Amino acid sequence: MSDLNVMIIGGGIGGLCLAQGLRRAGVAVTVYERTQTRTDWLQGYRIHINPHGSHALRACLPAANWQAFLDTVSVDGGGFAFTTEQLTDLVRLTADEIVPTGGADERHYGVSRISLREVLLTGMADVVRPGKEFTHYETTADGRVTAHFADGGSATADVLIGADGANSRVRGQLLPHARRIDTGIVAVAGKHRLDGATLPRVLTHDANLVIPKDRGSLFTAVWHPDRRVIVPDRDTPREFLLDNAVPFVLWGYSDAATTFPDGVESLPGADLQRLVLGRTGGWAPALRDLIAGSDPRAVNAIRIRSATPVDAWRTTSVTLLGDAIHNMTPMAGIGANTALRDAELLCRRLTEVAAGTSALLPALHDYERQMLDYGFAAVRQSLRNARQAGSSSRLGRAAVRTTMRVTGAVPPLRRRMAARLGR
Repeated sequence: MSDLNVMIIGGGIGGLCLAQGLRRAGVAVTVYERTQTRTDWLQGYRIHINPHGSHALRACLPAANWQAFLDTVSVDGGGFAFTTEQLTDLVRLTADEIVPTGGADERHYGVSRISLREVLLTGMADVVRPGKEFTHYETTADGRVTAHFADGGSATADVLIGADGANSRVRGQLLPHARRIDTGIVAVAGKHRLDGATLPRVLTHDANLVIPKDRGSLFTAVWHPDRRVIVPDRDTPREFLLDNAVPFVLWGYSDAATTFPDGVESLPGADLQRLVLGRTGGWAPALRDLIAGSDPRAVNAIRIRSATPVDAWRTTSVTLLGDAIHNMTPMAGIGANTALRDAELLCRRLTEVAAGTSALLPALHDYERQMLDYGFAAVRQSLRNARQAGSSSRLGRAAVRTTMRVTGAVPPLRRRMAARLGR
């Protein structure tokens, strides 16, 4: 192995997965993360891991961490359905129809963001440097990269990976022309506890996308308690937002931003609940119970943004991963999986460099070529879904609902839809 040294800016899902893979391969790696502790910025929401994400985690994680991941996924994976606002099925696919046969790294999983972050941080105390806020980088005369931090410190490595999220400072310097756009969509999300709740089985075991005849949409997904509960910190109050031991249904209502009041993102959770309930007056009682019964402290609104396409750039010893380059809407459920896919691909390429079987810049160029292709394909898919959620065309919605009903009734079309969801 060569003396390749890698620094990663950002300790999110993609950056930590890459660091785990490089460390496992014997490549020197350090992660610089601006938050101070491992419990900062925890979000107690469910993440969908698809086969791309599963494969990346299996490839990058040590065996014990991979098993810890499997031990913490949701107990009940469930199926997926498209329904009307009356919870009448347009098409409902079972888990057996969606999930391909194969190994554990070829399956879909629901996982708590808290649990996944803990799995990715385990064994990384000597790799992660918390409290290091990146400001800018400089390329040295010998082609290496020096990162500078807000505390006045600096670090130098052969490669710098920007994994610092949608507002990436690394991207801002490397690709100042790369932009994120406001999609014109606002999403209101919440969590409904399931301990003692009386919601119907379709909400407590399956994921659902509700397509009403008028406008907006509602997504639901279920989280059943981890098989192995991880408490973030003994001194951290077990508030519902940070609790991965309580079963819940996650929901998200989306519509065009122009239909929401100004400043909707700053409204208290209770006000947001009333706002969504006012828009769903004729919907199925169970869906309204889901919204009304949520903990107001776990209800928030976000304005949905998305990256614009970026052409290939001249490869240097600085590159990007995950949301730092192909930030996308949550409307396809593939953002985290695309970042994990980046991590696995980049880990393989850098491991080849460390082994002396590839030169650094060609390896990074190949990574960037592939990443831009599948990454922005995912961006386009998620943006298309977001814009459909904000459409007010009754004719268009009627056509979509009819197509769904036909798909559910025709076996070849049904199998094709299941295969797409199962990727």
